[in-house]
Amino acid sequence: MAWWGTALGGTVGLLVGGPLGAMVGAMVGRGIDRGAERVHALGHSGVDPARLKELFLETSFSVMGHLAKADGRVSETEIAYARSVMDRMGLSKGMRAAAILFFNQGKDSRFDLAEALDELRRTVSGASPMFRLFLEIQIGAAYADGEPSAGQREVLERIRQILRVPLASYRRLEGLIQLQHRIFESMGAAGAGSWGGDASGRSGAGPGSPQGSLAGAYAVLGVESKASDAEVKSAYRRLINRHHPDKLASRGLPEEAVKLASQKTQEIIRAYETVTRARGA
Repeated sequence: MAWWGTALGGTVGLLVGGPLGAMVGAMVGRGIDRGAERVHALGHSGVDPARLKELFLETSFSVMGHLAKADGRVSETEIAYARSVMDRMGLSKGMRAAAILFFNQGKDSRFDLAEALDELRRTVSGASPMFRLFLEIQIGAAYADGEPSAGQREVLERIRQILRVPLASYRRLEGLIQLQHRIFESMGAAGAGSWGGDASGRSGAGPGSPQGSLAGAYAVLGVESKASDAEVKSAYRRLINRHHPDKLASRGLPEEAVKLASQKTQEIIRAYETVTRARGA
């Protein structure tokens, strides 16, 4: 939060007009601070925060619906995944209704994927944290039913190309999600993955959830149980750096994206604590 304008205004006002002047100066300075905060947000996102929020929600759920329909039918598991993402974003009743509408629009055969993604890319040009978060959600959606179909892989590749995500970065992200799904499926938790709960739509990583087990903790961190302590720590630090909510908030990402990252960060921390505790570290 900006504060220098308030402090400077109050100090100058005190020197010029005493206590009353300090009060007036602080009020003027606070107005300057608020303007600076708004410019800061606009400078990071390149767009008004309200528009960025709307665009992030619309594109996230419409593309999710498009991916779900790419293999011919939308399954209950894919719907549960979309609902779990809504839960993690903390969407209000009205916003959930809008997200469902966007999801259904994406399922429509007339949905223009390129147009939707072009607008996102133009609006948040260079905002790689948002693109990475967005892509992680979409890859998770494609894996909600297990291995993606040929149609879903084609859609994912179009997303990667339009958002200009390097192939190496994409493969690292997909590799993480593949590992998570492989481990969760071996535990009988179909549909569990990076941004979703299990097939019933439960989210979170409490003690009773697949993510809360030791095997699930390794999956969240994206490492095998045979990984060394150094490899576990490296994976933990890398994931925390990518998803830390304060870092994303400072880049101007909308509140819903930050909430999503905050939930992920909590899961990563719990997973690391579970693994280190099991190893006696």
